[in-house]
Amino acid sequence: MPPGALPVFRIRRTGNAPVVVRLLFRALMLQSLYRGLTTVAGPAVRLYLDRRRAAGKEDPVRQAERFGTPSRPRPAGPLVWIHAASVGEANSVLVLIGRLLDDASDLTVLMTTGTVTSAELMGRRLPERAIHQYVPVDLPDAVDRFLDHWRPDAVLWTESEIWPNLLAGIRARAIPAALVNARMSERSFARWRNAPRFVGGLLSTFQITLAQTEGDAERLRRLGAAGVASVGNLKFSAEPPPAAAAAMEPLRAALAGRPVWLLASSHPGEEDIAAAVHAALAPALPGLLTIIVPRHAHRGEAVAELMGARGLPVLRRTDSHLLPGPEHAVYVADTMGELGLFYRAAPVVCMGGSFIPHGGQNPVEPAQLGCAVIYGPHMFNFGEITHMLEAAGGALPVADGEALAREIRRLLTDDHARDRIVAGAARVTADNRRIIDRALAALSPLLDTAGIPTAA
Repeated sequence: MPPGALPVFRIRRTGNAPVVVRLLFRALMLQSLYRGLTTVAGPAVRLYLDRRRAAGKEDPVRQAERFGTPSRPRPAGPLVWIHAASVGEANSVLVLIGRLLDDASDLTVLMTTGTVTSAELMGRRLPERAIHQYVPVDLPDAVDRFLDHWRPDAVLWTESEIWPNLLAGIRARAIPAALVNARMSERSFARWRNAPRFVGGLLSTFQITLAQTEGDAERLRRLGAAGVASVGNLKFSAEPPPAAAAAMEPLRAALAGRPVWLLASSHPGEEDIAAAVHAALAPALPGLLTIIVPRHAHRGEAVAELMGARGLPVLRRTDSHLLPGPEHAVYVADTMGELGLFYRAAPVVCMGGSFIPHGGQNPVEPAQLGCAVIYGPHMFNFGEITHMLEAAGGALPVADGEALAREIRRLLTDDHARDRIVAGAARVTADNRRIIDRALAALSPLLDTAGIPTAA
């Protein structure tokens, strides 16, 4: 189930959705039917969110925001609403937020996301004059409360989620809107083209559609999207995740002289692979340290238990920020917001989500920070990025855990091989750094219509 309380219409993919969600997707093809069903869905939605809150997946202090009740007043002056589903999308638009605020001194940006993790990230990284709220669930009353309070002058919606009632509310209020960093896979296109009127109605909300690739752009055009242009992936323009200097120095001191590799944003099943890789490499690499950053920090205890069961001395970082000693083989970094710290500490990084059919995690961030990036066979959420990196020799795909162990050993013992990958990645990230300029230039007519100046 997605972060919201109702079945979301994902532009990207729904391959992992439960059967009931896929059936609902087929059944709720008419906007009027969808709106009618969601009108009476309030009690069920509240029960669902209560269960999510009990599981730690909702913010108990701010749950009213999920029903459109604001926790902040609307500031005076122009306001741009930017929506991103979760952490990855939110990170990619931080640079866009910064540029918009730099260009308009009286502007406020309202940023919405749907997950607790992304809310915590935005709380640390949003600049002044940017406000975070949870996106309301897609119930008509919640949508109306949200839009009536915030009254956005323009809407920028990022790549992944389409909520019919929210988009209908934007259209009804004639708010200028753009779909930014948009994706449309072949699989999603094949599904959407069977409901051309429905998807056409949803996409008609956006006067401008900025696609990540030419292939995405062409598929979106064929579905009826307006103002389509391919400007590239904003992830290349995003700043890499930060690292606190006070934490960096002691970590580097603790790791000094040890061969280190990092499994970043791991998912269930991938930590087993990491344990096997460590066991295979430890005899040949004395002092080897495997760092694991779980995609979801609450899994830290389970990951540590798994390592212990494999006979690997393990330490969790947790909230006390303990540092590994020479007696530790595995370091489970289960704190929030410190991935940038570990990218800077590990010369070799393997992307999680790539050894299971999840689609991978963002390889641009470690590539920007001088890491040699490796990933498994399932990087389909970053297909264009990985194609560019591989073409430049800037990333290394592997088929399985055995190949991963072999390549990690090579990269930890052969500085020249590692440097070649780092240099290739640096060329790709540098060449694509100015994608934000192209995006702002394409958005400028819409923002001008909304009375929001840009320097593009």
